[in-house]
Amino acid sequence: MPSISFMNVTKRFDKLLALDRLTFDVESGEYVCVLGPTGSGKTTLLRLIAGLLNPDDGTIFFDGRSVNTLEAHDRNAVYVPQQYALFPHLTVLENVAFGPLARNKSEVEAREIASKTLETVKLSWRAQALPGELSGGMQQRVALARGLASGADLLLLDEPLGALDARLRLELRHKLRELVKQSGMTAIHVTHDRDEAMSVADRIMILRAGRILDYGTPSRAYTKPAGIFVANLIGGASFLEGTVDAVTPDFSLIRMRGGLQIRGPSELFASDEPIILGIRREQVRILADKFEAENILEGEIREVRFLGSTREYVIRLTNGDRIVSRRFLEGKNPAFATGQRIYVSFKKRDVMTFAYPSQGLRKELEMV
Repeated sequence: MPSISFMNVTKRFDKLLALDRLTFDVESGEYVCVLGPTGSGKTTLLRLIAGLLNPDDGTIFFDGRSVNTLEAHDRNAVYVPQQYALFPHLTVLENVAFGPLARNKSEVEAREIASKTLETVKLSWRAQALPGELSGGMQQRVALARGLASGADLLLLDEPLGALDARLRLELRHKLRELVKQSGMTAIHVTHDRDEAMSVADRIMILRAGRILDYGTPSRAYTKPAGIFVANLIGGASFLEGTVDAVTPDFSLIRMRGGLQIRGPSELFASDEPIILGIRREQVRILADKFEAENILEGEIREVRFLGSTREYVIRLTNGDRIVSRRFLEGKNPAFATGQRIYVSFKKRDVMTFAYPSQGLRKELEMV
């Protein structure tokens, strides 16, 4: 299965810089998810790999060989676009069997492969339907089945589960990874869904405005994100502004507005340096009463959000800053009520610290 390398790859559309000097590697047999907001360059990246676009600068390699001039049909890659691109005059079964037939499988073999793949995406009961007779979600599943059945070495997926309902999307995401791994394919999967990327990827690439902000395992990107935008995109956090008061070998003492102080991990920040603190929602405890604890701050519950197995509490601290706490499996009734005075606490090891962005915190968090 092919490994892929980008070396300083740039792509422009007139005055729009879609991808800016991208350099990265995808290992043979790896499942990589590309995550980022609309307009970040995700689909352009896939189309470059598929050979549907050519880079303006830089080189794309498959297994160490440049493919810049290699035609799309010679790349042994299958591209599953968001628009499905099904053959309208062929049945669902014939659409899925098209790939195996193109690779010189017999008609019996091709239909057997197609039938098994349609079972996987739960569409065998519509095998004789035409694409125009299917819903958008069903058409997306047919396109996905056609890609899986193609026999290609490289699978390029552009929002492959985006049109499915939440239950089916959750069920198919793990089956998709399982099938890709069983086939030995190399897969690059573009998605807007953070949970989807976190649960299926060997590595996640975070794109923003055509640049790679982070690239690593889901666990590393979650626990040690490369920046504020990444921390927000792949886990959600409360971000607070502060200034370093002192740094010791064991902790940093950080001053927030209103005279509040907290302790964070010892990082390479100088005294009086402005920084941003990030605290994951599930790491913020809510306490009804004050007692001796790390980083305990007073606040008031301003909003309660019911999310099924969890509740989120939006808390306004005494200095006006807001912090969110996520509590799991609380039961039928919330443990705390809107307007209630409470305390929050979090461990210094759970505080993420970032250099203060030159454009300001609000601009840094914008999903554009």
